[in-house]
Amino acid sequence: MGPDAVLVEVSDLAEVMALHARLTAAPPAGVIDVVPAAGTVLVRVDPIALSLAAARTWVSTVASSAAPPASAPAPVTLPIRYDGDDLDDLAAALGFSPEALAARHVATDWTVAFTGFAPGFGYLVGAGWDLDIPRRPSPRTRVPAGSVGLAGAFSGAYPRETPGGWQLIGTTDAPLFDPDAAQPALLVPGGAVRFDPARARAVGSDGALPGRTASPTAGEPGARSEPVTAPGDIRVISPGPQATIQDAGRSGRAAEGVGAAGAADPAAWALANRLVGNRDGAAAIEIAVGGFRAVAERDLTVVVTGAWARVEIDGRTGDPYVVHEWPAGTELRLDGFLAGTRAYLAVRGGWDIAPVLGSRSTDTLSGLGPPPLRPGDVVAAGRETAGPVPALPLHPWGLPPTGTDAVPLDIPFTAGPRSDWLTSSSRRLLAEATWVVSAAADRVGIRLEGPRLERARGEELASEGMVPGAIQVPPAGQPVVFGVDAPVTGGYPVVGVVTPTGRSRLAQARPGDRVRLRPTVRGAGTAQRG
Repeated sequence: MGPDAVLVEVSDLAEVMALHARLTAAPPAGVIDVVPAAGTVLVRVDPIALSLAAARTWVSTVASSAAPPASAPAPVTLPIRYDGDDLDDLAAALGFSPEALAARHVATDWTVAFTGFAPGFGYLVGAGWDLDIPRRPSPRTRVPAGSVGLAGAFSGAYPRETPGGWQLIGTTDAPLFDPDAAQPALLVPGGAVRFDPARARAVGSDGALPGRTASPTAGEPGARSEPVTAPGDIRVISPGPQATIQDAGRSGRAAEGVGAAGAADPAAWALANRLVGNRDGAAAIEIAVGGFRAVAERDLTVVVTGAWARVEIDGRTGDPYVVHEWPAGTELRLDGFLAGTRAYLAVRGGWDIAPVLGSRSTDTLSGLGPPPLRPGDVVAAGRETAGPVPALPLHPWGLPPTGTDAVPLDIPFTAGPRSDWLTSSSRRLLAEATWVVSAAADRVGIRLEGPRLERARGEELASEGMVPGAIQVPPAGQPVVFGVDAPVTGGYPVVGVVTPTGRSRLAQARPGDRVRLRPTVRGAGTAQRG
């Protein structure tokens, strides 16, 4: 699955859990993530430390051996109140009383099969649980944190407020996900779980669980009631449509449901840090579309890369990719971009933001990391320098390429593990058609508009581990390319994976740009049956 992952297909969920336990017992150096799902295990590696060929050999050896599994996580008991909005109707539809359905849920020994959907959301399978629960016909736009639900063969608890279509049967006040804890996710694959109504605490009159507040997604109304006003080195006047703090992102936590995040255009972000002499990994501000304004509260040295944005400081206009002095008390403006979508504002020393799970990146889907910047926010500069500011520019000046009808933007990709879910004519069409970047484009993913891709298989695909750049094809037939803030699992077939170069190009593409998906050297191969 792309240049740094392999997808292993096994016969059923029990085999997934067994293989995951053996793979995580003693992984070799270079293994970043081992992500179980409904019928597959995704193994993501650092290809410099462990080649895909070596990773496949290791997986095959472990799958065919009697290697002992990793020690099981400590069992977890979740307090629960059976007060869910769907309990009565669901019980009646199943032929139970609400009390009988609750008693059956309590009596079941549950195990965390895999995680996904949101950080800390565990898909629980039950010993002897034989009920197949349909999802709601229309998902709720708001499921409160702590809600316990049923869907298909699974039970689960929502760690934070999100949309969701599961049938809600109860609530828990257990701390399901705490990014500041040594083990952020309470429920991890392989762990045993029991529900205990006797340990549940009272619910307040407003329906909130004691000691808990809603945790809305970053960027949603109410995500933060007041600007950040601690001492800082710049004060934001306007962030534009969206401005977020980004670094290299979070790796190695996909099995906990935590996505990658990080800069959408890693090459532009890394170059910004090099131009001001920062250490690798320093945080920058990722600015979408333009409209950013801020005032310096002390003398700073800054640079802008990525999208082509005129840099106006104290009324004087300069170029991107050129280091500028930003005197105290003056305003910096990045108005509408001439080309590209995302610009990176790097300050010498980096931006001093407290890391969350090892990264200062904002994840717009899960809400991890600092919220998107707002008017009045102040941000401090750090001390992450690696040397002097280079004497000469390290990058040739030029506008990011724009895809037109005459010259579409080339986006290289490798064939995906589910490419055979498309008809042969649709596989050709994927690589030969000119696609249009739709308005449904953000850090989570980009929908491409064009001819309808026909599937060769009509059944649904169970959730599988995903990687940034994965090209999914939903039943409507329009491909969607996963971005850096996408979920760690998905349920549509991955017919290709965009290369890192292609992902950087897509990060700068605008709605209406024309692109061509260009097949390149195939990755490690299609999914292998264990």
